[in-house]
Amino acid sequence: MDTMNLKKFAQNARRSLIEQVTNKLTLVLADNSAARRQYPHAVEQLEKEISTLSKERVIDKVAYIWFNRFCALRFMDVNRYTKIGVVSAAEGRSQPEILAEAKMGHIEDKMVSAKTQGEIVALLSGETPSPDPQGEAYRLLLVAVCNEYHKAMPYLFEKIADYVELLIPDDLLSSESILAATREAMTPEACQNVEVIGWLYQFYISEKKDQVFAGLKKKQKITTENIPAATQLFTPHWIVRYLVENSLGRLWMLNHPGSKLADKMEYYIPPEEVETDFLQVKTPEEIKICDPACGSGHMLVYAFDLLYAIYEEEGYEPSEIPEKILTHNLYGIEIDERAGELAAFALTMKAREKYRRFLRKPVQPNICVLKPIEFTDDELTQYMNFIGQDLFTAPLLETLNQFKEADNFGSLIRPVVTDVENMLELLESKDIGGQLFH
Repeated sequence: MDTMNLKKFAQNARRSLIEQVTNKLTLVLADNSAARRQYPHAVEQLEKEISTLSKERVIDKVAYIWFNRFCALRFMDVNRYTKIGVVSAAEGRSQPEILAEAKMGHIEDKMVSAKTQGEIVALLSGETPSPDPQGEAYRLLLVAVCNEYHKAMPYLFEKIADYVELLIPDDLLSSESILAATREAMTPEACQNVEVIGWLYQFYISEKKDQVFAGLKKKQKITTENIPAATQLFTPHWIVRYLVENSLGRLWMLNHPGSKLADKMEYYIPPEEVETDFLQVKTPEEIKICDPACGSGHMLVYAFDLLYAIYEEEGYEPSEIPEKILTHNLYGIEIDERAGELAAFALTMKAREKYRRFLRKPVQPNICVLKPIEFTDDELTQYMNFIGQDLFTAPLLETLNQFKEADNFGSLIRPVVTDVENMLELLESKDIGGQLFH
């Protein structure tokens, strides 16, 4: 994989997208803008988001949303997971395949609503005047596709907020566009393995990482929103294989000494002496693997491959294995929402690679992005009075307060209360689910 080419692309894409989104934001927020007249709710939503975060963070967020989606769609295009090329062009053409087909009157009914189809046809036929009819038609197609993939991958293709749609870069079709650069960098060779997405993310934030460390030299503290840029590192593949093979692989080999799994593990080191004290595992479903700082999911992706080999060896139906792995075996925790999205996407792509119908009824990967959770004293008192002192012990109160800065401390948090099963049983006995205000 040509990582230098990917790095150049990701860094240039970040700068370009931030510039384009900034320019679009200025146009949208102008006093007499067309957006204010046509989409007042979206503009109001945008202004509210800016007041909550800041203009700089909104621009950064929107730029990354589109980078993430363009890269994910290109990966799926290349591997033919999409019904039609959304970012990719048909052979011998320069425009995305989905637009070329629309110009010939072919629009996917299941993906694009009748209303949107009408708008696209009106733009392409000239019925609706526009300075850039093809560009507008493509943007409508792109948004429709992203919203359609929301069903299968809500973590990556969440329903597009109105203001995010308003801030889509204008130039998506020229030879100098971000899409043209995406196609050039994400070659079929680069897209053979989903780890390309993790590399792109690390490269995308690499310049911000340099800025954060430059600030440290000037005694500037790292803020919460900059922790991901300072800490994300893409683990080399041989290290991932060594760690997974000598944990997951070792556990399986200890329980099943006759397994042929060892033949697939290049970095596996068999124990020198006979071991008797190890976790007993009879079936693959019993195994649970958690990466507590999973990043873009590199460890989990290789664990998926190893687990697939284990299930295969045990005689499971190939079509059942991806769902079983994502349901029973793999868990990830992360403080960076973007990285968490990519980890979930990577696991979904592994499942789709193994079972081509997976996206029709997908299972959501068990990736938890930690958020800060804080309770007021009044909230806890009211809840305690309702539940009773048998649940609200001192250790539990301490545990609840440990997550005030979850987005800072992440997997460094060691909950005081670890007996979750008994606590869940107690909550169920109190019928908490049936109490609307609790």
